[in-house]
Amino acid sequence: MKTFEHAVYVVNGNMDEAELERELGQTLPKLAASITKLEVKQAKDLDELVSYSREVAGSIDLLIVHGGDGTIHQVINAVAPLPKRPVVAIIPGGTCNDFSRMLGLPQNLGKAAAAIASGKTASIDIGQYGDAYFLNFWGVGLIADASNNIDEDQKARLGVLSYFISTLKSVNQAVPFSYEMEIDGEKQNGEAVMVLVMNGRFIGTREFAGPNIRPDDGKLHVIFVKNSNLTSFKELLQIKQDKTVLSELTEVGVQEAETIRFLSPAGKPIDMDGEIYQDTPGEVKILPGHLEMIIGE
Repeated sequence: MKTFEHAVYVVNGNMDEAELERELGQTLPKLAASITKLEVKQAKDLDELVSYSREVAGSIDLLIVHGGDGTIHQVINAVAPLPKRPVVAIIPGGTCNDFSRMLGLPQNLGKAAAAIASGKTASIDIGQYGDAYFLNFWGVGLIADASNNIDEDQKARLGVLSYFISTLKSVNQAVPFSYEMEIDGEKQNGEAVMVLVMNGRFIGTREFAGPNIRPDDGKLHVIFVKNSNLTSFKELLQIKQDKTVLSELTEVGVQEAETIRFLSPAGKPIDMDGEIYQDTPGEVKILPGHLEMIIGE
C-alpha cells in the first residue's frame, strides 16, 4: 500500500455548481484524510484539464482524475510519454466508466475515493498506436461505426442505453472488410466486420472477456469478429466463460500478441477507448507496466 505526500485532483468544470459541490462532498473528505497535501484543480474545459495534468505530472506523487472514459483517455495520452509519471487514480464520472471497472474500482464516488485513499496500486500495461496511447481497447470496423453513430443528445438523455442503440443500428449496416495484418511477425489475411485489440475487459459497461485478459499481463489480445450475425454475438459472450474452448469458435477468433501491424485496408477509422481521431495503417504495441494506477479489490 502506498502513502501519498502530494496529490492533485483534477475535475472538468463542465458540471453545474450544485452537481460539482455534491460530488466533491463525497470524495474530498476521504481523500484529504490520507494525503498530506491535496490540491484541487477545476478546469474550465477538457483542454485545460489535460494541459494542467501534463504540467504538474512530474512534480506530484498522485494524479486523481474525476471524469469519464473520454477524459481519462486524454489524460493518459498526456501523461504516458513523460519520463516521470505519477500514480494515476480514477474517480468515475462518465457514462460507462469502463476504465475504472477494469481496475476493480467501485462506481460509487465515495467508495472509489476510499479505494484511492487505501493506496493499493498495480503496474498497468497500456497500448500504443503511433504517438497515441490507449488503456482499454483499439478497434476497427463495427466498434468504430458504433462510436460514430452515437447521438450525443440521446447519450445525454439515455446514458449507457445510447451505446446499445448505436450498436444495433451499426450491426444492420456492417459490411465485412478484407484485412492484412502482421501479428508478432506472422502475416495474416482474412475478412471481418470488426477487429479488436483488447488490453482491458469492459466495453460499454459490459464485461467483454474473461479474467484471462488482464491489463497487467504484458499482452494484448486480438479479437476477430467475422460476421454481424447471431452466432458471432453468442461467441463473443462465450469468450468470458472459463469453459469456452477458443479454438472451437467459428465466427470469432482470439489471439495473444505483443505487436500488431495493421497493413490494410488503409483509411479505416480507429476507435481507441471510445475516441476516434486516427486511421489505418499502423502498428499497435504493448507497453508493459507503463503506468502505476490505483486499483480496487
